[in-house]
Amino acid sequence: MRDYRLKLDLQLFSQEKTEQATPKKKSEARNKGQIARSSDLPGSFILLFIFMGFIMFGDYYKKHIMMLFGNLFEDWLLMELTTGNVLSLFIDISTEMLLILMPIFVITMVIGVLGNVIQFGFLLTGEPLKLKIEKLNPISGFKQIFSAKTIVEFLKSVLKLLIIGVLVYITISKEWERILVLASLPIQQIFTFTASLTLRLGIEIGAVLTVLAIADYFYQRYEHNKSLKMSKQDIKDEHKKSEGDPLIKGRIRQRQRRMAFQRMMQEVPNADVIITNPTHFAIALKYDASKMEAPKIIAKGMDHVALRIREIAKENGVVMMENKPLARALYERAEIGDVIPPDLFQAVAEVLAYVYKMKGRVKSS
Repeated sequence: MRDYRLKLDLQLFSQEKTEQATPKKKSEARNKGQIARSSDLPGSFILLFIFMGFIMFGDYYKKHIMMLFGNLFEDWLLMELTTGNVLSLFIDISTEMLLILMPIFVITMVIGVLGNVIQFGFLLTGEPLKLKIEKLNPISGFKQIFSAKTIVEFLKSVLKLLIIGVLVYITISKEWERILVLASLPIQQIFTFTASLTLRLGIEIGAVLTVLAIADYFYQRYEHNKSLKMSKQDIKDEHKKSEGDPLIKGRIRQRQRRMAFQRMMQEVPNADVIITNPTHFAIALKYDASKMEAPKIIAKGMDHVALRIREIAKENGVVMMENKPLARALYERAEIGDVIPPDLFQAVAEVLAYVYKMKGRVKSS
C-alpha cells in the first residue's frame, strides 16, 4: 500500500506544470497566435505621440486651421452656391481637412504597428481567425465572463479611469482661477490657454497610460509564460515526438545493422584473402591494381562474425591465412571500406604475394 501511494505521488508530481516551456512549444504557441501582448500599449503610445505631435507640428496645424476657418468666414459664407462651384468648394474643404488630419493618421498607423512589433515582433498568422465550434459554447462563454482574467481586466479599467479623473481634477484645480476669467479675455488668449491646457492633459494622461500599459505588458508576459509551463511528462513526450520513440529507433538501428551485416557477407566471396587470428578475428582483403592504390578491407568481424566470415570464405574457396598480429592490427586500426594503414603495406604485400603464388598467378605491384 505504501509503495502504491509513493508511486501515485510520483505520478502526480510528474504531471505538475513546474517546468519552463521548451523552445518547440513556444514556437508552436507563437504560430497559433498565442503571444504575450498588452492591447493597451499601442493605444497609449498613439495617444501620447499624437499630443506630442500637436506640439511638434504646432505651426503646421495653426497655418491650416487658420486657412480653413479664414476661408470659411471670409469667402465661403458669402459665396453664392451654384452647380459649378459646389464641387470646387467641396474639394477645397476636403483638402484642408485632409491636410489637418494627415499627421494624425500617419502617427496612428506608424505607432500602432510599432506598438505591436516591439511586443512580439513580426507575426502573420491566420490561426486566431479560424472558426472554432468550442468558442460558441455558452457555458464556456459564461465561464470566461466571470473568469479571473476578466476580473483583472475590469480592475485595470477602473484603475485607469480613476487615475485619469485624478489627473484632470488636479490640472483643472490648478488653473481654476484662470478658467473663471476666460470670458473676459480676447478670443486669441482663450484659444491659446485652452490649447495649452488640453495638450498638457493629453501628454500627462498618455504618459501615465503608457506606464500602466508597460506594466500590463510584463504582467501579460508572466501570465503567458505561466500558461505555457509544462510538466516533466510533457517534456518527455515532446522529446519522444521530436527524437522518435527509443524502442522504434532501436529497432531501426538493429535492422540497419542486420542489412549492413548482410551486405558485408555478400562481399566476402570477392575477397583475395581472409586474415585470421585464427578464432577471434577475421579480416577480408581485396586488391585490384588497376582500380586501387592499396588493398582494401571489404569485411571484418570478431567471434561469431569472424566464424561466419570464415564459413563463407570456405564455401567459396577464398584463401585463409593465420596471422595474429596482422589480424588484430587491421581490425583495430581500419574500418570496412578503408585501405590498409601505410605501415602495414609490407606485411599485407607478403600475404598477398603468397596467396597469388598459391593460386598460380603473378601480379605486378
